[in-house]
Amino acid sequence: MSRDQRLALDAKLRKEPQTFGPVPVERLREGFAAFMGTFPVPPGVRRTPAELAGRPALLVEPEGDAQPGTILYFHGGGNVSGSPETALPLTANLVARTGFRAFSPHCRLAPEHPCPAGADDALNAYRALPGSGEDPPAIASAGDSRGGGHAVTACPAARDAGLPVPAAIVAFSPGPDYTGTGKSTDTKAGTDPLFTRESLPHTATMYLAGQDPDQPLLPPRPPRGPDRLPAPPAPGRHERTAPRRPRQARRARARRTST
Repeated sequence: MSRDQRLALDAKLRKEPQTFGPVPVERLREGFAAFMGTFPVPPGVRRTPAELAGRPALLVEPEGDAQPGTILYFHGGGNVSGSPETALPLTANLVARTGFRAFSPHCRLAPEHPCPAGADDALNAYRALPGSGEDPPAIASAGDSRGGGHAVTACPAARDAGLPVPAAIVAFSPGPDYTGTGKSTDTKAGTDPLFTRESLPHTATMYLAGQDPDQPLLPPRPPRGPDRLPAPPAPGRHERTAPRRPRQARRARARRTST
């Protein structure tokens, strides 16, 4: 993204109504859907309603022949909002640029379905792909925001369940860090146009429902041991929710170079 593009996006985010603030969840969902609807869906892709592991999903494919492989894309929305439809601009761009098809499941949302409902849905969606004939080495686990967190944590969860891990993880701004201990929560307070110290605990409280914020299903943690994956996180440098990501990237690089 060029500097001019970043400035234009920053201005747009600051102009839009706050979609993550301490407001009723219905308003959060409406605002998030409206905001994501302002981003264009690229041409050259087709979408088909689908089902994955008993949950609604969206199948996004190139209009031409697809490349061998599948992206399992988890939508963002802070675990309280979002859907495959709101994530479509992102999913469709991945499909258009890679030529792979993508399944995007609708993970359950808090407060109706608190932790670990979303994480369980992510694991079940991944489990359903190999069960339907997909080859795990041909699957990329991907997502943005909280969906990026699911993309990461689904991999060690799959390993622990005795399943093979996917070929790669693609995590756009994965998170958030529910412990709120990172320095960027304060150092990026004036530069992040979207998240605030007041808004993040609001959505976190709904999803955690009184549970420990520091547990394996919450902070993005890549697989360890023999299941190391190429998993470079992709945060924006102005994000308040990015305190763990540079350290995570360094640890991932160190583990790969030590093998």
